[in-house]
Amino acid sequence: MQFAARTTQLIHSPIGAATGLLADRRDSRPLLNLSQAAPSFAPPPEIAARIRAAGSEPEASRYTLQPGIASVRAAVAEDLSQTYAAAVAADDVVITAGCNQAFCAVINAVAGPGDNVVLVVPFYFNHDMWLRVEGIEPRYVHPAADLVPTVDEIAAVMDDRTRAVTIVTPGNPSGAITPPERISDIADLCAERDVALVLDETYRSYRGTDEPAHRLFDRPAWRDTVVSLHSFSKDLAIPGYRVGAIVAGERLRVEALKILDCVTICAPSLGQLAVETGLRECGDWRAAQADRILGLQRAFEAMMAARPGGFELVGAGAYFGWVAHHRDRPTVDVVKQLLVDHSVLTIPGIAFTPTDEGMIRFSFANLDPDELPELRLRLGELP
Repeated sequence: MQFAARTTQLIHSPIGAATGLLADRRDSRPLLNLSQAAPSFAPPPEIAARIRAAGSEPEASRYTLQPGIASVRAAVAEDLSQTYAAAVAADDVVITAGCNQAFCAVINAVAGPGDNVVLVVPFYFNHDMWLRVEGIEPRYVHPAADLVPTVDEIAAVMDDRTRAVTIVTPGNPSGAITPPERISDIADLCAERDVALVLDETYRSYRGTDEPAHRLFDRPAWRDTVVSLHSFSKDLAIPGYRVGAIVAGERLRVEALKILDCVTICAPSLGQLAVETGLRECGDWRAAQADRILGLQRAFEAMMAARPGGFELVGAGAYFGWVAHHRDRPTVDVVKQLLVDHSVLTIPGIAFTPTDEGMIRFSFANLDPDELPELRLRLGELP
């Protein structure tokens, strides 16, 4: 059979590529896995209890309304309204099978082959992959400072074929947080040019503050061009349940639902029920986990301050450390050596950048605090 060139030319998942090297490992010490950004801890017991009960409920095994279970959409809207101190309605919410699917549906709703979408470098690799497989040109912004783009930097890569600007905040893989005032300025630019501002807010709970990530939901016309994407995988430790959300105006929701109908029809019922329980009953648990990971971030930053093995921490936040290796050889070779000879599993930065910039993503949130000294030791072993 023959295959589509847009697909065959894509990279494979860097997560799968990294774990595929495990068979080559020569070092016998326990693996320090800093690759995939997935919670290594169990969800709250309230969620487990709700899923057990749902197993005997006939409705839990059926299709839901395509935008999501009404009570789940209401729970998401209430949580966002409280978090952002603004009025988000249940009708603004579409529940998806994960945040990746939310992004794909939104992009397909606003752009097509020959159009372009702005990504900030380093970008989330699945965003770049989806644009390429759909024949949409990624337009890269390389921030000059603090890994956060300016309005002028974004405007410089836009043209009349630009259909969306994508901002991931906190960033994956950089951890960089785009300040509320900068988000506001970027939203103004997008509104002026009538293009979508797609905010991926997967890690919004890991900013070290209870202040709103932005004030866009206060704007009377936010639904015209603002699209906010959310994940519950990290907040509730349920990545395998596959639940995310699109928060947007009616025009965007109508078009995105056409795409979702061709893929999953609706998000899994059990996952939706888990999210409703988590949002309504597990606020203290969520806050405690966010505080714990923030403490781990600070310990990771302190450990990296000495630049063990010459590795330099360029940015940190949410689940991630964005690290320069300062070696005059391909990053994939450095990452392979870290795994094979030192049992440290990471992701090469080339998965998140157009060219090899000598960077590595460390998902420090996967570690226990007592593993940080061991990580420092192993990094220091590299010549």
